[in-house]
Amino acid sequence: MNKFLLAAGAFLVLGTNAAFAHITLETQEAAVGSTYKAVLRVPHGCDGKATTAVRVQIPEGVIAVKPMPKPGWTLQTKKGKYEKSYQLYGQPVADGVKEVDWSGGNLPDEFYDEFVFRAMLTADLPVGQKLYFPVVQECDGATERWIEIPATGQDADALETPAPGIKLTPKK
Repeated sequence: MNKFLLAAGAFLVLGTNAAFAHITLETQEAAVGSTYKAVLRVPHGCDGKATTAVRVQIPEGVIAVKPMPKPGWTLQTKKGKYEKSYQLYGQPVADGVKEVDWSGGNLPDEFYDEFVFRAMLTADLPVGQKLYFPVVQECDGATERWIEIPATGQDADALETPAPGIKLTPKK
């Protein structure tokens, strides 16, 4: 009996670690037409090496991005044109932040941290679908690319390096 419990406990621990093996978003759902606080959770480095940079690509339909600075990290944004113009507080917006980069920091593999930005999810995003935020994690010469987006009908859990994503819900 004890061997069975030990094996079951080991399975649960290993299964739990696998679930936290990639970068994820703290909040898994968000309403279209609302402000969203994205908290990217970085649970480890790359093959034991410290994380030194985190870059997140902002998907179409996510506008007015404002990243949170992190002490000890350099924060930069890359701006560009949107595929179409959006309304933000009654004004047309045709360009904005397309990528957020935190770099120059040092997050050892044995520690956890979060990288945060706020944004507006436009009202015309598809309710009921998932919206993905591809992330590249750099670590002392190594790179992890959390950029895989599942094909229609594919389970995101089956991907080796899934992009973090949120389920889009109706505006309340």
